[in-house]
Amino acid sequence: MGKNTGKNKGIQTIMILAIILLLPGFLYVVLNRTGMANSYSTLPIFGQKEVPGTTHRKWGRDIMDTIYHEVPNMSFINYDGKPVDLFGKDSAITVVHLFYSRDKSFSTTMINNLNKISGEFRHNKMIKFYSVSVDTTYDTPDVLKNYIKNIDPSDKRWYFVSKPSSNIFKFAKDGLLQDALATADKNNPFVVGSSYVLIDTKRRIRGFYDITMKKEAERLSDEVKLLVVEEIRNHPPKIETK
Repeated sequence: MGKNTGKNKGIQTIMILAIILLLPGFLYVVLNRTGMANSYSTLPIFGQKEVPGTTHRKWGRDIMDTIYHEVPNMSFINYDGKPVDLFGKDSAITVVHLFYSRDKSFSTTMINNLNKISGEFRHNKMIKFYSVSVDTTYDTPDVLKNYIKNIDPSDKRWYFVSKPSSNIFKFAKDGLLQDALATADKNNPFVVGSSYVLIDTKRRIRGFYDITMKKEAERLSDEVKLLVVEEIRNHPPKIETK
């Protein structure tokens, strides 16, 4: 009886060790076959998509190529009078929203929220913020400079811009996928979208955050962090070798 008990314990021990040794490999094979290996939480990509029929290899698998909507570049004049491009030569994650200084409702709320969010990321050089005025006649650099006199955006890579190089309403609609139009109402001369737009380093839209909904500013902050992780994972820093 005692010999059988000892023998059974020995078999159980061997089985447990075998499971411990084989389980990681088994899971690796299963995850690779199901496409779950090397997958991470990623943000969606918004806008029209095209599938050309070609493929590329990633993590050892063939993946269908997809052409995504890209936000076109646009030149502006910053509040300090200097020209600035929406997308510079350096790769950056970009947060954009529309506003105009005479608007005391949505625009004010969006500026106040972005002031807090940009402060969170003031030490992260991967992120830039753009407050884009649709009031191209009234919102001169001097007007914008006075408008933000109680805000210091310079150390946050935050740009208050106007004077676009092409039609701002077409750019808003076709590029940012946001509503923007002029009205005949003197008290509310413009209608602009109430969302922040999150754009990755490939100029693809990764999120919309509507300030009319609760906790959207918090979600923006969280998803900027998620996008930073994604960018670092896809473009790891190069280690110089001697």
